[in-house]
Amino acid sequence: MSRHRIIAGLLVAQFAGAGVAVAAPDTPPPAVSQAVARPVGAPAPAATAAVTSSYRIGPDDTLEIMVYQVPELTRTVQVDSAGQFNLPLVGRVDAAGRTADEISALLTEKLDGRYLKDPLITVLVKQAANQRVTVDGAVIKPGVYTLAGPTSLLQALALANGPDARVANLKKVAIFRTTAGERSSVIYDLTKIRDGKAPDPPVRADDIVVVDSSGTRSFFTYFANSLSLLNILRPY
Repeated sequence: MSRHRIIAGLLVAQFAGAGVAVAAPDTPPPAVSQAVARPVGAPAPAATAAVTSSYRIGPDDTLEIMVYQVPELTRTVQVDSAGQFNLPLVGRVDAAGRTADEISALLTEKLDGRYLKDPLITVLVKQAANQRVTVDGAVIKPGVYTLAGPTSLLQALALANGPDARVANLKKVAIFRTTAGERSSVIYDLTKIRDGKAPDPPVRADDIVVVDSSGTRSFFTYFANSLSLLNILRPY
């Protein structure tokens, strides 16, 4: 009996009493599951560019779990509000606060020896609901927005319905960023970015984008107490 049939049999046995529908051993795995299996040594599919390897998973994040040559365990899961997800043969898995690599190691530990021999497991963050950017200042809808993938400055401003044409100073748009506990800022001229005379910079999770006002209430007033003007750069 092949390993696939053994795994499928275990799945049927584990969930039959709970009323969970599981494919029978002779049922071929869905095509979508077969497509994610990859040869040994082949590079894993790239995760969303906005998600770094150090990203800590949180509630509502979507993960892609790939178990090489075991399509019955290959699936996409969503982390629930308790920071957990469910995987056949493993049960509830605490995901919140862990990186994708740490979850991969945890699943390998739980499956190795008991159900599989030297399993090759890859975990990717397919969608990071906890990657957010704050857009403030002279924009139509200030707020905190989720980054669904790589996002540029123009795209981040579009999330807030764009700058407020009545009061926005497009020559002073700042990205405030905290790295290793140090806060810094870069000021961009949005008119040059729109005209293609300057690159559209990427924004990252936890960045604060502020569009200055043409009036007296500028973002320098809001952030002067927490950020020295010496740390503010203006590349364009």
